[in-house]
Amino acid sequence: MTTSMLNPTDELAQLRAQIAVAAARMVAQDGADYATAKRKAATQVLGDMQATSGVLPDNTEIEEEVLRYQALFQLDTQPARLLRLRTIALQVMDALAEFKPYVTGPVLTGSAGEHDDIALQLFADSAKEVQIFLLDKKVDFDLTETPHFKGARFEPVETVSFLWHKEGVHAELYELNDLRGALKPRADGKPARADAAALRALMQQVSPPAAPTQESA
Repeated sequence: MTTSMLNPTDELAQLRAQIAVAAARMVAQDGADYATAKRKAATQVLGDMQATSGVLPDNTEIEEEVLRYQALFQLDTQPARLLRLRTIALQVMDALAEFKPYVTGPVLTGSAGEHDDIALQLFADSAKEVQIFLLDKKVDFDLTETPHFKGARFEPVETVSFLWHKEGVHAELYELNDLRGALKPRADGKPARADAAALRALMQQVSPPAAPTQESA
C-alpha cells in the first residue's frame, strides 16, 4: 500500500514511525542526542514539508527504536558496553552513597552504547557538599547546569562531570526535598531512575557476553 492510499491518520502514524527509526539510527550510530536526531530525522523524512502536530515521535518511541536497532546491528558489542557502564555506575554510586545516588538515562534503560556516558542524580543538603567531597577525593570535575527533571518552572541544577575508570560521569546535584515525587515511573511505566540496589537487580536479569576489565580510576 502506498502512502497516497493511506487515510490521514495512518499516514501520520507511518511518518511518525519513519522519523523514529531514522532518529534512532543517528542515536545508535553517531551518538546524537534525541532532540538533534529527531530534528534531523524529520528533515530527512519530510523534506520541505512542514512538520504537523503529532508527526514527531516522543523520546520513548525513539528509545524503543534504538533498542531494536542495537538488537539487530550491535548485538556483538552493545551488551558488553552496557555491562561496563552499569558496573562502573555502581562503583560511582557506592562511592557517593551518602548523597543518595540514582542512575538514569541510557545506562538505566539499557540503550547505552559506545557514545554514552553515565548519568546520575544525587540528593544532598547542598550541592557544595558533593563538590567538596569530590575535591577531597582528588577527583577533577567540570561544573555546568542541567534542566531540573521536574520541568522548566524549576531552576536548573548544578551538574558535576568527571571521569571514573576512564568513563564520563555526569551527576546532577539536587536538594533532598527533590526526592519527593522523584520515584514516579515514566509515562510508559518504566522507572525514570534507580538506586544501586535496583540497578544490581536489573543487572542480574540480563547476561551480557563478557564482563568489563577493571582499571584504576
